[in-house]
Amino acid sequence: MPLTLAEAKVGMADKIDRLVIDEFRRDSFILDKLTFDDAVSPGTGGSTMTYGYMRLKTPSTAEGRAINGEYKAGEAKKEKASTDLKIFGGAFEVDRVLEKTAANSEIQFQLREKIKATKNKFHYDFINGKASKTATDFDGIDKLVTGSSTERIPDAAIDLSTSEAIAANAKEFVLLLDDWLASFDEKPDALLVNSRMKTILCAVARELKYYSQSEDAFGRKVDNYDGIAIVDMGEYYDGKKNVKVIPVNETDGTTDIYAVKFGLDSVHAASPKGGKIIDTYLPDLKAPGAVKKGEVEMIAGLVLKNSKRAGVYRKIKVNAVAAGA
Repeated sequence: MPLTLAEAKVGMADKIDRLVIDEFRRDSFILDKLTFDDAVSPGTGGSTMTYGYMRLKTPSTAEGRAINGEYKAGEAKKEKASTDLKIFGGAFEVDRVLEKTAANSEIQFQLREKIKATKNKFHYDFINGKASKTATDFDGIDKLVTGSSTERIPDAAIDLSTSEAIAANAKEFVLLLDDWLASFDEKPDALLVNSRMKTILCAVARELKYYSQSEDAFGRKVDNYDGIAIVDMGEYYDGKKNVKVIPVNETDGTTDIYAVKFGLDSVHAASPKGGKIIDTYLPDLKAPGAVKKGEVEMIAGLVLKNSKRAGVYRKIKVNAVAAGA
């Protein structure tokens, strides 16, 4: 049965499992809103976990008809699509003496940090994942919308890199943004951006009376552009450095805005049939061994059922670039 993380938590007997689910939801607007269709069964030998579906490409048509006239046939067009579920998360190790003697639980600290890392990994793959490039990734929104009618690539980047540029170009930017959003067949639920783009978008929205605030499930304020949540997708630590999930091009100072509509007929996730979306393996302090190991793990894939319910607006200049850079 399809369910959200909030629904998945209901009925869980294990208090730790419930707390872990809440940490994922609290840390991620995306994971709190996504529906997971738990319908995937492993193939022969359990080696593959593929979610197959039909994606709507072009909607059906309707028209007027004259007496004795016939309708011109115009069928909705769809295509076969699939996503392979991927396994991601991480492990941590804690010495049992450190856990017993620390003022605050080291296991709980490491668990929270691993949840945060797993959430950031999901965010990164949600936008940038390419299964053809990295076998452990599912395809993200960037790949799924490339070449679609909701991918907008202007001839020239609109400049919002300075306060002067914002003042001069804000109205044109909103006109272009609204024109792009009008290419969706339903109003998106979220605009996915980086921190720099969020600051600028909120400023423009306030100036032109498009700004409002709502409240999430945990009582925190959510910034909105014309009723659409503005979500900073944050950063992902790749093992060497922090990288923005939605980057700013260092050469020309441009970035992108993604938009998504959540739902089983729009953008949702897929998960294993009958299994938990998120699993937590905590150390057993009573078991032999001085060093205890814990793990956090998710199994999921991303699904786009309707190509007009996710998209990207590219080439928005948010940083000034020095001449010759």
